[in-house]
Amino acid sequence: MIKVIILGGGVAGMSAAHELGERGFQVEVYERNHKYCGGKARSVNVPETNLLDKDKFLPGEHGFRFFPGFYKHVTDTMKRIPFTDSAGKANSNGCFDNLTSTSRVMIARNGKDPIITDASFPHSLSDLKLIIHDMTGGVKTGLTHAEIEFFAERTWQLMTSCAERRANDYERLGWWEYLQADRFSETYQHLLVEGLTRTLVAAQAKSASTKTGGDIFLQLIFNMLDPSVATDRVLNGPTNEKWLNPWIDYLKKIGVSYNLDHRVTAINMKGGNVESVVVETWEGVQSTLTADYFILATPVEQAAVIINAEMIKADPTMVNIQSLAKSVSWMNGIQYYLNEDITINNGHIIYSDSEWAVTSISQVQFWKDYDLSQRFNGKVKGVLSVDISDWLYTTYEGKFADECTPREVSELVWKQMKSSLNINGKEILRDDMIEHYYLDRDIRWNKKEGKDVDQEPLLVNTINSWNLRPEASTGIPNLFLASDYVRTNTDLATMEGANEAARRAVNCIIEASGSKKPLCKVWGLHEPMLFKPLKWYDRTRYAKGLPYSIHIPFWLKAFMLPWGVISIVTTFIQALVSKVFK
Repeated sequence: MIKVIILGGGVAGMSAAHELGERGFQVEVYERNHKYCGGKARSVNVPETNLLDKDKFLPGEHGFRFFPGFYKHVTDTMKRIPFTDSAGKANSNGCFDNLTSTSRVMIARNGKDPIITDASFPHSLSDLKLIIHDMTGGVKTGLTHAEIEFFAERTWQLMTSCAERRANDYERLGWWEYLQADRFSETYQHLLVEGLTRTLVAAQAKSASTKTGGDIFLQLIFNMLDPSVATDRVLNGPTNEKWLNPWIDYLKKIGVSYNLDHRVTAINMKGGNVESVVVETWEGVQSTLTADYFILATPVEQAAVIINAEMIKADPTMVNIQSLAKSVSWMNGIQYYLNEDITINNGHIIYSDSEWAVTSISQVQFWKDYDLSQRFNGKVKGVLSVDISDWLYTTYEGKFADECTPREVSELVWKQMKSSLNINGKEILRDDMIEHYYLDRDIRWNKKEGKDVDQEPLLVNTINSWNLRPEASTGIPNLFLASDYVRTNTDLATMEGANEAARRAVNCIIEASGSKKPLCKVWGLHEPMLFKPLKWYDRTRYAKGLPYSIHIPFWLKAFMLPWGVISIVTTFIQALVSKVFK
C-alpha cells in the first residue's frame, strides 16, 4: 500500500487525507495542535466556562465561519462527511446539510442609519420589497452620482475583461488604484473600496491585488444574481460539533491516522527526494518518519521555517515561499457572550467606519437546538461573534489593536460596534449585556515587547504575490504542497482555497504513483455565459496590446441583444433544474 505522510492537520491536511483515504492510500497526518483538529477553522472550549457542567463549555472561535455560495470544493467534501444529529437522524448530504443561509447583509455606519440589503436573489415578498426599497432611493448612502457611476463602470470592466488581462494587468494593480479611491470621498472609500478587502479578507485596499479582490467581488455579485445559489451560508452550530469532529471521526473510519501534538521540525533530503521527516511533541519526544510521498500542508509562515537549503537546492523556486511568508496579516475573532439574544441582523454586519475593520454576526439565531443554559453561569442567551481584520494599520483612541491587552481589545471593539449601532436614540448594545468574552487564543500578550503576538496569521494577496505562489507539485518528486498559499482557481486564503490546493496535491500523487484511482474534481470560478462575447472582444484587443475599452462596436451590441436573452433564459432553466434535482 502506498504511504503518504501529511504535515499539518488543518482544512488542507484533512482534505488531502480525505481524498487519499477514500482512494485506498495509507495516510498519516501530523498536526501541531495538542487538542483540536482543523487549524484556523476550529472552534474551541472557552477555558473555565464549564461552571455548571464539567462537560459543557462556552464555544469560542478563531473567527466566525461563513461559506459563500461560490465555494464548491469544501462543500463537496462536506457532503461526503456523515452526520447524525442528537436525535439519531442522519443528514442526507452529511455535514453540508448543517449549512444554513443568511438573508440580509447590514452595513452599519457611525451616526447614520444602516444600509440593509438582501444577501441573495429574492426568494420572498419581503426580499423583493427590500430590493425595490433600495433601488428607489430608500437607502441614503451618501455616495454621489459620479461615485456610483464610476464604481459601476469599474465593476462592468471587471465583468467583461478577458482572463489574460485580469491575470496579468490586474494582478499588478492595487484595488485602491483600480477604483481610484483618492479621487472620491471617505464614504466611497469606506463603502465601496475597503468594504471587501479590509473587512472580509484581512487585506488592505492599498496593497491588495485587483485580480484577487476583483475575482472574489464578482463571485459574490454573480451569486446574488443566481436564484439557485445561497450567497452566504453559516453553520447551524459550533464548527467542531457540526463539521470538524464528524470529519475526524470519518477520516479515522476510512483508515487515516490523525496525530495531534506533533509539529514538524525537519525535512531530511537524500538524492533529491525527501527521505524522512522529523516530528516532535510539545514535551520534546521526537520521531523520524518515512513514507513514499509527503504533503506539506502547514501555513505559509510555518512552511518558510521548515524549508531548508537542501530543499531549495532541489527546487530553487521554494525560496519564493520564504518571501511569500512576509505577506501575512492578522484576522482574529472575539466572541461576546450576552445575557440577551440580540439578533440585530439576519446575517453579517459590516461596520464600515470601524477603525479596526470589524465584522460581526449574531450566531444563536442560526444554531438549531443549541442549549446555552447549562454553560458558564447559566445566564448566557446570545453569542455575538466578531472578526477583527485590522490590527496593525489603523488606530482607535490612539491605539493599534496589536498594542492592546485582551481586555482593551474587548472594550475597544465593543465601543466601535456601539458607535455604529447605537444611533438615533437606539441602544442596541449595552455594557451590562456582556457576561463573558473570549479573544482568540492565538493572540498572546508579549510582556517583554508590550504588544500582542498572533501565532496564526492569515496570508493576504498583495500586488504581484501570484508570481511567488507555488504549484501543488514541486521540483522534489515525492513532495507536494497543500495549503491556502498554493496557486488555485480560488486564489484566496480560505477554507475553499485550502481544500482546492489539497485536491491538486492528491492528483499529483495519484499520477506520480501510477495509481488508477480517479482524480479529484477541481472547479474554476463561475463566469456567466452572458459576458463571453464581451470577454472574447477584450481578448482580441489585449492580444494587440490595446487597453480595455468600455465602448464596443455596433455589430457586437446588436449581437448582445439576442445573446442576452438566451443567456438569461438558460441561467433560469439551469437554476430550476438545480433546485428540482438538488
